[in-house]
Order: sequence, then C-alpha cells, then structure tokens
Amino acid sequence: MSGPLDGITVLGLEQAIAAPLCTRHLADLGARVIKVEQPGFGDSTRHYDGTVRGLAAHFVWLNHGKESAALDLTASADREVLHDLLARADVIVSNLAPGALDRLGLGVDELAQRYPRLIIVDISGYGRGGPLDHKRAYDLLIQAEAGSCTITGRPGQPAKPGIPIADIGTALYAYSAILAALYERERTGRGAVIPIAMLDVVAEMMGFALNQVIHGGVEPEPVGMGSPMVAPYGAYPTVDGQTAVLGTTSDREWRRLAADLLGRPDLAEDPRYAHNDDRVRARTELDEIVGAWCGQRTLAEIQRAADAAGIGNARLNGVRDLAEHPQLAARNRWRDIDTPAGPVPALVPPGLAQGWATVSGSVPALGADTDAIRAEFAEHSTPHS
Repeated sequence: MSGPLDGITVLGLEQAIAAPLCTRHLADLGARVIKVEQPGFGDSTRHYDGTVRGLAAHFVWLNHGKESAALDLTASADREVLHDLLARADVIVSNLAPGALDRLGLGVDELAQRYPRLIIVDISGYGRGGPLDHKRAYDLLIQAEAGSCTITGRPGQPAKPGIPIADIGTALYAYSAILAALYERERTGRGAVIPIAMLDVVAEMMGFALNQVIHGGVEPEPVGMGSPMVAPYGAYPTVDGQTAVLGTTSDREWRRLAADLLGRPDLAEDPRYAHNDDRVRARTELDEIVGAWCGQRTLAEIQRAADAAGIGNARLNGVRDLAEHPQLAARNRWRDIDTPAGPVPALVPPGLAQGWATVSGSVPALGADTDAIRAEFAEHSTPHS
C-alpha cells in the first residue's frame, strides 16, 4: 500500500520521542523512513523496557514503518554512506545532542549548501543562541523550564503531565512544517532549514497563561482535574464509585447546567455567578454544589442528564479503559503492525483523509536494513530529483 507521501525519502538521525514520532507520522503517510542508529546500541528507547513481547513500549509506538541502518558516523566510510543517503533524500530530521551534527561535519549550514533541495529539520531543546543552547533537553526539563508543570497539579504541588507534551508537541510542529516545506519545494525547487526548539513549542502552548501574567499580572494556579480559566469544570465522584467529568465553558452553558442539569434556576439567575470571572472566584463553593449533586447519582444517570441538557461530560478512565474503549473499537481504530517478536496492535494514525491507505509497516530490529541500504545507495548515489 502507498500513501500520499509515496516516493518521499526521510532520514532520521533521531532518538527518544520528538524526532521519531515526527518521522513515524511521515511513514504513516507512505514516506520511506530510514532510521540511522548507533551500531550495537541504537535508539535509547529500545532499552527502556521489554513490555511488548520483549520490545520496549516507547520504541514500538514510535518506530513502526521504518528501516534501521546501523552506521557509525564517527567513521569516514559510514559518513560517506550517509552522504549517499542525503544525496537522494528529501528530508532529514535530527534531534541529537547539542553540537553532535556539527562535530560530525554535518552542520545545518553545510548540509543546506551541499544539498539545496533537502528539507533539514533541526530539533533542539533551547534553539541556537542564548545562554541555554548548550544544554541537553528532555521532556520534563523543558516542561519545568517553560512553566507548564506549575499550572498542572495542585497549588504548591506542581506536576508533569503524564503525556510528554513537549516531545509530542515538537514532533507535530516538525511534521506540519515538513509538509509545508515539501509543498513549497514543489513551487520553488528549494529545500528548507527548519529549526525547532522544544522550549518555543511549550511556550506557544502556554499562550493563555502567558497572557494572564503579561496582561493581568496573575500567575495561574493549578486546580487538579480542572482548568484555572473556567468554573465549574472538573471531576466529581458518583454514588456508584465512578468519576464524572463535566462543567461549563461559557455563561450560556452555566445557565443550562444550573437550571436544566442541577435543577437550580436560582443559581442560573444569581448575579454572583453571572460571568465566568465570577464563577472562577467562586470555584470552591460551586464545586461543592456540583459535587453534592453528582455524589447522589450514578455515572449513567449523570451522563444521560448532562447529554439531555447539552452539557459536555465524560468518564474518568484509566489506561486499561482506553485500551478497551468501545468508541475506538466501533470505529476500527486498531490495526496490527509487524515486529521482530510478531504482530502487535497499534492505533490507526489520526488525520488520514478518506481514501488514503493506512500504511502499516514493521518495527525494525537494530540494523536490520544496513546491508541492503549500503548496497542500494552506493549503487545509486546520484541526487534525488
């Protein structure tokens, strides 16, 4: 099966999450992705655990649909192989440690000059220049530096979101920028240099909180299972031991929640709660009211009533609940992918247009494709057109 990026060749000088997730999504669209790994060790996520039939959960998630070439880039012969690859590649994505490419003679400026049609994505923690550009960057470190941990958790108890949002957000910005650069190259014939700093990505995600501080002078306080921006909005235990998640995002929704869901038209008309700013200040008392109402009802009763009132709602699920979620099953959101340990389930990638193929490639063993790639690209080392 081929996808819309069939014929596009991508090199991944990648590790961990940000670059591998970006290139995996390109593979999902049909691109040929060649993952360049250190011989004998490979991507660090290969060694996190053995959860998936002896393979690491992170690595299986991030790397299906790719080929693995084990190349020692400190050796001149393997650097020549890499240059043979670059001469025919469309895209290179790298998130190696600061200065690693420069030390190998593969700096962004050199690559852009030597391969003018190449799209070069340089992912770093802090960007080039500035006092922190030399520092290593992991998801937790960037989230801490960018303030996202302080608006997560509870007051005085900051927390890192369980999802690695710095890595994933960077991957998706890189992915979208590559698609735009491929489109631009069709018109101009020129490649592009795309520097992406993880700090910049999380700073962008912090936009509403930044505006609160810059324009209101107030640091947002975390509210656990809620939002510092709106109220009531949170998680409320039910009489049958479940947790209902519901709330309002506008004054009109608040009036529906109060009158139609809670049966409290007096609250809907109370001027103390008329506007969202008022309700945020009254968050504690409103949470107590909503919580008392939910605590006398089952989750099913709450969800039926909320749906009827036009109030958004959900059940607080665990990861096992997600793995068995009926909505995913009913919409055929699972497919099998191959691995060195046999087929395993994986989600169908989001964002596929109707009629596009679902490209289900394999998770590569370390260096599984090295010999074939050496032979192929040594024989055909003319630039890719």
